[in-house]
Amino acid sequence: MLDVATASPHRLLMVDPCNACLALQKRLSDAGWNVITAPLDRLGQPEYALGMLRLQAAHVANLGRLKILLSQTGIQWVVVVSPELLEQPGVAQFVAEWFLDYHTLPFDDSRIHIALGRACGMARLRRRYQQQAWPSEELFLGNSDEALALRNLVMRVAPTDSPVMIRGESGSGKELVAHGLHAGSRRKDAAFVAVNCGAIPEHLIQSELFGHEKGAFTGAHQRKIGRIESADGGTLFLDEIGDLPLEMQANLLRFLQEMQIARVGGTQSISVDVRVLAATHVDLEKAISEGRFREDLYYRLNVLEVRTAPLRERQADIVPMATHFAQLYTAETGYRPRNFSSDAISAMLRHPWPGNARELANRVRRGMVLAESREIEPVDLGLTCAAELEVESLQTWIWRAERQALHAAISHFPNNMVQVARQLEISRPTLYRLLHKHQIR
Repeated sequence: MLDVATASPHRLLMVDPCNACLALQKRLSDAGWNVITAPLDRLGQPEYALGMLRLQAAHVANLGRLKILLSQTGIQWVVVVSPELLEQPGVAQFVAEWFLDYHTLPFDDSRIHIALGRACGMARLRRRYQQQAWPSEELFLGNSDEALALRNLVMRVAPTDSPVMIRGESGSGKELVAHGLHAGSRRKDAAFVAVNCGAIPEHLIQSELFGHEKGAFTGAHQRKIGRIESADGGTLFLDEIGDLPLEMQANLLRFLQEMQIARVGGTQSISVDVRVLAATHVDLEKAISEGRFREDLYYRLNVLEVRTAPLRERQADIVPMATHFAQLYTAETGYRPRNFSSDAISAMLRHPWPGNARELANRVRRGMVLAESREIEPVDLGLTCAAELEVESLQTWIWRAERQALHAAISHFPNNMVQVARQLEISRPTLYRLLHKHQIR
């Protein structure tokens, strides 16, 4: 007989229940549980933290779809399975990978009451951790001081129609910032068109950006609308703008001045209303001095500036971002999200992340596939494990703190060094000395 619960009632979502499950539901309800039932196809994102699935042969026939449905709910699961079904190839591995616990029929009331109570507590704990570690969709930018400053800057800049230059190392989230600027603008319901200027062959880039008329050149069998025209009313994101050939820089400058284009092979001027965002990881000032980038185009694009900080300067963001990527790649890899071992966390915090967030995402994806235990270890991520963290010199810590403070202040007050110096409570000569020391332009 089940004991009546004396604490706050446990809550359980029972999915595709069998007759034995429905009988158990009544006994659980009599014991103080709050139990609801639902079909698998109508789960959505339930408010309950724990779900119980009655695994059936029809589910096993399409495990890929079942994994997607389970991962989309965002809750923890236990499974009820017949001994015969558990013996089928791949079922035991699936159960071990995706569920907190499993129960074979017939039910043992005393055992399942204790087990479900423990599973419910664990599910609540995991949901609380996930909500703290990843409380909003925007947290992929992180929750360090640098990330918060970046998010605040994006929110301030997004509503304007001014061009924005997004600068930062490769893999540091420049396109993510561009999407954020578009989402916060009045153009959010219109098109967002991204162009990687370094990935288009030089002989095709004119047609790719501006389009062409039928018969404009060999192979032009029909009219083509270019990327700029297809972004009309929305946002045009020019990624890796520093790789744009000089001839195309002149054409782009003319478009920015007149907001009109002419397709290749055409004579008609077409007005286009777009907001232009550009991104680069190269030193454009150096490119200008070397004659590789037009200075007038630079000033047209760099009306407002947003800088993304490299991941090595945002240690507080590493573990939450890794947790997010583990959730993100669940459906792709076919494995349930795993926690990271303490050694894996230490290894991630020590790693310099030259590839920034893109490298972190790739290593987590690798770890999800290669991990053989319930936790991801350093070797799964392709990182080395040390017995203990090395103690860095005081000068290293001072250097790191100075650089992080400079990036945070500049993110708050871009293009206003007076306010930056005032925020840091230092003189302007000291500010310029520190900028030179840390090679921040």
